[in-house]
Amino acid sequence: MATNVGVISDTHKLLRPEAIAALQMADLILHAGDIGAPEVLEKLEAIAPVIAVRGNNDKGEWAEALPEEQTVTVESVAIHLLHIVKNLNLAELGAEVQVVISGHSHKPQIEQRDGILFLNPGSAGPRRFKLPICLAFMHIDGTNVETQMVSLVDL
Repeated sequence: MATNVGVISDTHKLLRPEAIAALQMADLILHAGDIGAPEVLEKLEAIAPVIAVRGNNDKGEWAEALPEEQTVTVESVAIHLLHIVKNLNLAELGAEVQVVISGHSHKPQIEQRDGILFLNPGSAGPRRFKLPICLAFMHIDGTNVETQMVSLVDL
């Protein structure tokens, strides 16, 4: 059975109603950091299980409990989650990782590099410059991964 994974980042304390609505079909939610407040994670947990990493703006005791990066396996796909992709050490990553998810830049991106899918869901929180407000979905079936960006607010 396939798994729908909602991927969100850079909420910065703002969990938009559009994000909550979009994530209703998620079996699992991955948050790539700059969450902003523990209440964001609580609201996401009400939708589906959440795996989150700490972003550079996540401060306080609640944030210290979150790892800076971690690798999780969904179906047969190893996914590495971190906030700032520039901090990624590919040599330490391990050959089994097929997907790297990051946030930080607020720029949505889906790119294949060196056999790895790099996904940045963009920002689902406050608008930064003229960048889109969005999140992403991964539809994982065994080892097959399909990705889709979901716009939350029109420009």
